[in-house]
Amino acid sequence: LYGDMTPEGLLDFCARVRGLDSARRAKRVAEVIRRLELEDVLHRSIDTLSKGFKRRLGLAQALVHDPQVLILDEPTDGLDPNQKQSVRKLINEIAAEKAIIISTHLLEEVDSICKRAITIASGRIVGGGTPDELRRNAANHNAVKVRVDSASAGRARALLQNLPSILGVDEHVENGVTTLVATPKDGAFVADAVAGVLRAAAVDIRALDV
Repeated sequence: LYGDMTPEGLLDFCARVRGLDSARRAKRVAEVIRRLELEDVLHRSIDTLSKGFKRRLGLAQALVHDPQVLILDEPTDGLDPNQKQSVRKLINEIAAEKAIIISTHLLEEVDSICKRAITIASGRIVGGGTPDELRRNAANHNAVKVRVDSASAGRARALLQNLPSILGVDEHVENGVTTLVATPKDGAFVADAVAGVLRAAAVDIRALDV
């Protein structure tokens, strides 16, 4: 983005660089302005825009020539929660008609946007699949973390270990509070069973998370 230009000037410039003739240029610039909701900042200097509007403008200039493939690097990095939600909603809308490749380190972004994810470490692909498949393959998928008073921890651990759906139970103690982590067999959802058996035995549950 060129800070001394206006959004309108930048989009027209990018459309010309992409080789659009005058009629198609006007149509496409108007379309991305509408879609990215840039009407209120069209004539302001880009340097004065918020991060959210700059991110929208970056998307607009990438879309102005109507590409079939869009590659985005950290599209919501540095944005506040409302801006992130807005940009992700927009990406999901665009995904209905284009192939989009996103580079991101934010797992919440993968979950909210991506239909498929590939994990790369040191330049090599080390995993891939849908977000659900990746979750199911995780060792702690659907594990249940329970915090209980340390006085009742031994009884709670024995109860959890006796559940047929539990593979194993790990324990961590800090400041008189014991955290038990119950790992399910085959990634099954066991939160209801864990809570049920502890409540039935009158174990005081301080917190329970999946």
